[in-house]
Formats: sequence, C-alpha cells, structure tokens
Amino acid sequence: MIPASAMDHTTPFPAGPDPAWHALVDGRLPPADARALQQQLAADAPAQATVAQWQAQRRQLRALHQDMLDTPVPDALLQTLAQATARRAERHRQWWRWGGMAASVLVAFALGWAGRSQWPAAAPNGLLALNAGTPQQRFAVQAAMAHAVYQPEQRHPVEVPAAQQEHLVQWLSKRLGRPLKVPVLTAQGYDLVGGRLLPGDTGARAQFMYQNSAGERVTLYLGALAPATQPTHSETAFRFTQEGTVSGFYWTDQGFGYALSGQIPRPALQALATAVHQQL
Repeated sequence: MIPASAMDHTTPFPAGPDPAWHALVDGRLPPADARALQQQLAADAPAQATVAQWQAQRRQLRALHQDMLDTPVPDALLQTLAQATARRAERHRQWWRWGGMAASVLVAFALGWAGRSQWPAAAPNGLLALNAGTPQQRFAVQAAMAHAVYQPEQRHPVEVPAAQQEHLVQWLSKRLGRPLKVPVLTAQGYDLVGGRLLPGDTGARAQFMYQNSAGERVTLYLGALAPATQPTHSETAFRFTQEGTVSGFYWTDQGFGYALSGQIPRPALQALATAVHQQL
C-alpha cells in the first residue's frame, strides 16, 4: 500500500526513490493506488523517466530468463523443501511437548512467587532459536538448496564458464571480499564447469560446479559466516548433512564456511570434500 504522503497530490516526491515506485514497477499496487501514483508521476519528468527505465529493465530481465521462469521447479528442490518443512514441524511438536512439561513446573513455581515467572516472555525467543538452527546449519541447508536448484540445469548451470576461470575467480574474490582458490578435482574425475554468485545470510556467497564423465555434478558453496559464529577448533571438522536427495559435507575455517554438495554416495563425496579441503 502506498504511504499516505505518497497519495497526497500536494506533497512533492522525496529526494530518493519512493518504495511505492518499486511496487508500481513490480505490479504489486492495487489498481486505484497505481492510477493515483501514475498521475503523480506524470507531473514529475525525472521520476517518470526513472520508473520507465526500471520497467524496461524488468522486461529485459524477464525476456532474458524466460526459459527459466517457465521451467518447473526441480524435483530435488521440492524434496529438499518438503524435508525441511517436516523437520520444522517436528521441532514445533518437540518444543510444545517440552513446553507443556515445563509449564507445569512453572505454574507451581509461580504460586510460590506470586506470578513473577518470566516464561511467557522467554518462550518465543526459544522457539525462534529452535526453528532457525545455528548459522553453520543454515549455511549447509542453503548450500544443499543451491545445489538442488542449479545441478539439473543444462543451458544455464553457471554464470561464468570454466573457460573464463581467471575472470570468474577475480570477480567472486572481489564480491566475497577475500582471495578465492578453485580446487582442482581432475584426479578425482571431475572437471570444473564454472561458477556463480549467490546471496547469503551475511552477504555474497559463491558456488563452483564440477562434473564427471558420467554427468554427475557436485557443487562447492562458500562464504563468510557472521562474526559471532567464529568457529572453535572442533568446528573445523567435517560435518555430514542430508537434505532430501542432496548429501553434503561442510566445515568452517576462520569465519568462512565451505560446503560440498552432491547426489553421489557418501564415501565418494567425502573423498572429494577431503581433496577440496586439502587445497584450500
């Protein structure tokens, strides 16, 4: 909905782009609000030009990726999402079962302390923590989901192909804020396909994709973790994760996370993860 100030025809546009402009370009405004804003834009040539440019960019982007927009969601990603949803539901049930027992003890305690319990205020934070998981666990899930999305792609599996590896490494190193190295897995039978830039909890993430002669693909996902999650020595060890049909090994090193994901047997994936770790 457009802010009241944006709907006031006597109020000039702010110095920066109004959020309502984005909503108009994305088609998220109610018809009446859209018409009112378009009338306002008609009286402001610079603002009208800006919105028109955004609309043109949006049409170009949709035309560029139309084949991806029309492509069904990969089965592997659907399975991963379904499993993650089931885990969250189970955590809810476990929390409420535990909460029911704790509430009984709390009531008895409250009777003696004249209702001074702070349980209602503390419970929501505990529930949120259970749902969110640790930053390392979220990192591993994001790596698996990124693998499930891009692994099946035939036309656009990567943004920058292996033929432009030097550019790829320079670009991703700049975006992630540290020098990156692409592990070589030729001895293990996997060649680099290329890589891409992805978003993450704390900024940019990178994904490198490899493929063997049988067409099997694995992806290396890496990026910085939050400063508060600097790993201890024990956290640098490999940890195994299973998200739907996607297996993975992930580890952290000096605040940076790494996750190798694939749909291959666990021993083979662990051998690849070991080779990657030795080169980083």
